[in-house]
Amino acid sequence: MILFYILLATVIVSLISLIGIVFIGIKNEVFDRLIDYLVSFAIGGLLGGAFIHLLPESIELGNSSICSFVLSGIMIFFVIEKVFHWRHCHKGHCDVHAFAYLNLLGDGVHNFVDGLIIAASFVVDIRLGLVTTVAVLIHEIPQEIGDYGILVYGGLSRRKALLYNLLSALTAVAGGIIGYYASERVLWLKYYLIPFTAGGFIYIALVDMVPELHKKSEGLKSGFQFIFIFLGFFLMWVFKLIFED
Repeated sequence: MILFYILLATVIVSLISLIGIVFIGIKNEVFDRLIDYLVSFAIGGLLGGAFIHLLPESIELGNSSICSFVLSGIMIFFVIEKVFHWRHCHKGHCDVHAFAYLNLLGDGVHNFVDGLIIAASFVVDIRLGLVTTVAVLIHEIPQEIGDYGILVYGGLSRRKALLYNLLSALTAVAGGIIGYYASERVLWLKYYLIPFTAGGFIYIALVDMVPELHKKSEGLKSGFQFIFIFLGFFLMWVFKLIFED
């Protein structure tokens, strides 16, 4: 019965990745104007996820090697991006930018960890599992909106962005199953994966996405970019306060 609850919870969490469907019916010219602000929102969400959720959680777990794993996350994402450039970009032209694939990778690891945490919570107490699931659901909403914006901005079609985002989110189900059957043996992974994922999010936000915003730096647009970055960060902070206990 516990496994059923875990599977149900992780599937529901994964389906949040389809929130980008609300943008499918928007006309191309309107969506093209909106995408810059989705990218700005994504930057705030990524940095908020790293500095408000992941790193404090890693500190609470008593991880004394946080800085090392954050740095390794940044460096490994740098190497992976280089590999994507070598394989998929020709003479500086990329049909799909490497940062789109990086975002899928980072989000996949993040969702896997969420699945581990949800499973561990249900194993301890069903009520704790329900509260944990709601907390994950709430903070995933701004994250998934931002992820969708990054994928589309990176060159994927809107429908492909939805599909790939869903596939990345389904790693939560894998994390839930593994967490249920081997919770005592694999939960140590979160000590390393949480700060590693934070490093990946910081890299994507500051190295890949912020320079894209600087390409369109008109006064009014820059002001709105800042507002949407702040909004993404602020929502992550609000959800942290709501479920802090």
